[in-house]
Order: sequence, then C-alpha cells, then structure tokens
Amino acid sequence: MLPRFVRLATAAAAAAVVLAGGARAQAQSEIQAPDLLVKTVTLEVVDIIQKDKDIQKGDRKKVIALIEAKVLPHFNFQAMTSSAVGRNWDKASAEQKARLTDEFRTLLVRTYSSALASYSNQKFEFRPLRAKPTDTDVTVHVRVMQSGDQPMTIDYDMEKRPGGWKVWDVRVGGISLVANYRTEFDNQIRENGVEGLIKTLYAKNNSAVQPAVAGAQKK
Repeated sequence: MLPRFVRLATAAAAAAVVLAGGARAQAQSEIQAPDLLVKTVTLEVVDIIQKDKDIQKGDRKKVIALIEAKVLPHFNFQAMTSSAVGRNWDKASAEQKARLTDEFRTLLVRTYSSALASYSNQKFEFRPLRAKPTDTDVTVHVRVMQSGDQPMTIDYDMEKRPGGWKVWDVRVGGISLVANYRTEFDNQIRENGVEGLIKTLYAKNNSAVQPAVAGAQKK
C-alpha cells in the first residue's frame, strides 16, 4: 500500500522515525518544545541505530522494540486514523473505530521498520520553528542531507496535548502520509464498507510477507 510514500520514506531513512521517544521529556515537569523534541530524539534514534549491530543485521524484534519505545509515544493515532478515514469515520461504530486505530498503528510500525532499514549515515538539518509561544498546532521542518542528491524534506504536523506534543501527520517530500492513506481507505470503504477496510488492514498486517528491515546488506 502507498508505494510512493514508502519510497520517499525509505529515501529519507531514519528521519521517518524522528518523532520518537520522549520518555525522559515526558518525565520533565515542563513540556519540551516540539522542535527541540524532534532534534533531540532524532539524534538519539540515529545513535541507537549506529551502535546496535543487531538492528544493522536485521533483527526485526529489536527494530520493532525501538519503534515501540521511541516512535509511537509521540503519535496521536486516533487523530491520524480519523483523518485518514476521513468522511467515513462517522460511519464506523465505537468498536470499529478502536479496531481501525489499532490496525493503522500496526501498519505504521511496518512502514517505519522499513524506513529504518535504509538509514546510511545521512545528516539532518533542523529548521528554526516559526511559531508563537501560545500556538498549539505547529509544523516542525527537517531536511535530510543526501550525498549526491537533493535534500529530502520531512515535515511533522504536531499538536500540543496535555501529555506533550503529538504528531498527527507526516509529510515526506511534500507527500502527506494521512492524505495518501485517505485515498486508499476511501476506495476500500466504497467497495467493502468499514468492516471490509478493517479486514483488509488486518490481513495485510498479518501477512507472511514482511517489509524489509535493517540489514539488507547494501554493498
């Protein structure tokens, strides 16, 4: 699903997992600014990838553990899922909404595990945050510097929540993750209804064919 997005995400490498990890930030009495959070965690995730030989060799359990610990806490999955489902969200029951959110979360884990596979020492440029102190919705801009190629832009749309800043969309090279899934989901629901979409996502997430993860041993 979404081959174009996946290609862009993998080209951006570990920048796709930049939203990670803020257990330490969450423990602080003062909420960390979104741009500082992105920068701090990006460098932390990259450092883990560079030092963990198991991840570099393709240890899927470690890849998923890294995503679970460092990426997922900073996503608002319900907001992302409802936006991706779009106008059809109100057609879903409360139970279906919960299942959709769970399957969408699993789908993103698969996507980011593939993105981690492509990291190869890219450098990151963290753009200054243009926002007022009172703003509760901001976009954090990151550029991934790629040797011999144009920089790749990664934009994180974030909102301030009681527990800290959460991501509700990611745009890679200007391509919105949520908008891409919205097209796919709308087609699925039109053909098979909300329950059909849930079943399709479940089947995809539990398929024997897993996305490539770190350790493709590029020469």
